[in-house]
Amino acid sequence: MGLGLQKPEEVSAPQPQPQKISGSQMLIEALRQERVEVIFGYPGGAVLPEYDALYGAGIPHILTRHEQGAIHAAEGYARVTGKPGVVIATSGPGATNLVTGLADAMMDSLPLVVFTGQVGSNVIGSDAFQEAPVLGITMPITKHNYQVRDVDSLPRIIKEAFHIAATGRPGPVLIDIPKDIATTLGVFDYSEPVHLPGYQPTVVPNRLQIRKVAAAIAQAKKPVVLAGAGVVFAGAAKELLEFVERVQIPVVNTLLGLGGFPASHPLFLGMGGMHGSYAANMAMYECDLLINIGARFDDRLTGNLKHFARFAKVVHIDIDPAEIGKNVPTDIPVVGDAREALRALLEEPLERGDTAEWLAHVKRMKQEYPFWYQADGQGLKPQRLVELIYQFTGGDAIITTDVGQHQMWAAQYYRFDKPNRWVTSGGLGTMGFGLPAAIGAQIGARDKTVVAIVGDGGFQMTLQELAVLTDYKLPVKVVIVNNSALGMVRQWQQLFYEERYSESLLPGQPDFVKLAEAYHMKGYRVHTEAEAQAVLREALALPEPVLIDCRVPAEENVYPMVAPGKGIHEMVGIRP
Repeated sequence: MGLGLQKPEEVSAPQPQPQKISGSQMLIEALRQERVEVIFGYPGGAVLPEYDALYGAGIPHILTRHEQGAIHAAEGYARVTGKPGVVIATSGPGATNLVTGLADAMMDSLPLVVFTGQVGSNVIGSDAFQEAPVLGITMPITKHNYQVRDVDSLPRIIKEAFHIAATGRPGPVLIDIPKDIATTLGVFDYSEPVHLPGYQPTVVPNRLQIRKVAAAIAQAKKPVVLAGAGVVFAGAAKELLEFVERVQIPVVNTLLGLGGFPASHPLFLGMGGMHGSYAANMAMYECDLLINIGARFDDRLTGNLKHFARFAKVVHIDIDPAEIGKNVPTDIPVVGDAREALRALLEEPLERGDTAEWLAHVKRMKQEYPFWYQADGQGLKPQRLVELIYQFTGGDAIITTDVGQHQMWAAQYYRFDKPNRWVTSGGLGTMGFGLPAAIGAQIGARDKTVVAIVGDGGFQMTLQELAVLTDYKLPVKVVIVNNSALGMVRQWQQLFYEERYSESLLPGQPDFVKLAEAYHMKGYRVHTEAEAQAVLREALALPEPVLIDCRVPAEENVYPMVAPGKGIHEMVGIRP
């Protein structure tokens, strides 16, 4: 074969060129690869290519009635399932309507992957129709954000976004996609592993630091565990229970940590903070060892920092090193995942200190100073309403809330024994959160009873999402704690502003029962405890959405309370 020709069997067949698909098709295929179960969104001009690719793609989509409803629903889904909630919104106002939800998810560590449309690359920066500087707006309130400028980079960016959102301390990641990128053809390759040298969260804690914690436990006479949302996010409820029962240390939950430790357990002292229990707050004030697992020491928990855990050696276990020492000086820092840290502690030969007197003391405080309200037999007390919801759901419902008095009453009187049953806005305190979050929670847990406990003020911020309940046949029970006021604002004006009720009363309320009927769902109105019992029993048995307008006294306040600037031991309203 001296002419340089190959034998026939050696001739290489031409390699087929990779098939090119559009950026919008890449997005849908990447969501399939990530096993996304549902998308929450609202279409618009800049995301028409994405919605066209979604048509018939087989991934369920929930059409909310506002982009804020979509992102709060995604938060509810993420909180219940632990999986990233996925959102699509158009450019300009569509994207800016997501800002509240992004900030909420960032503060409460909820994994979201959010896709926003953007004007064409050639007109970015020209104030084109429905253009907004989404990267600049969202950079401080996302864990990371991207703007796609090359279609071939889109698969890598999406894969990185899901990785970043769900690992380390969870949080929202935003991807801004110009319209021309969505229609440009490119090669889809989702096989490359994620490679982010600058992002390497520490999951397994340092063993030396774990041994320091074990040594501190052996020496402590007044230890307490503060368990935050990090316990729930890490799936560490089982390990926390085993650890606490072995070392016999009482437990305080943060607001977002409720359910991470059984509320019915003898060692549970309740929720701590501004409206926490007397036993929980006094335990944190008096303890000589405070073991913080997955909480960030926010101001609503600590009160005046000068008085917080002032006698204690402080252990802080957190996956986010930026939180350790940020607010409270820390003696033993432990960077790592809560479950991994607890497993490491359980491998140590743990010894208890002389804590018998302390355990008797905190038990006595818990018995002598429970949450209380005056049942005067007149009307329906909101605290009693929450107790009835607990009773008729067997304590096993998923509870979502708005923000305000009803949120605190739900946290105090609904006793959460299991994780992933409590869905509320903590750090940002977002009114209007409860109803859309219930939509996402119900989609994430189809077989569970979901009850949205909302205020009459917050409910009216997102009430249009009632349409979603009937559209998708979601059997959420919406319970309005209706005091014809912005209750927490009114309470603060009563206590700190000499009863000057400036713009906090809502006398012109709509007929919520007729509103429910307008959205093709059953509506009830109750004024008394007897009516509430009858309606709750009936409504909770129905396999459909229901709205219950519960009229409660306007003057009822949330107690106990730590006033602004006071230490957590300076509670008011601890007894009737």
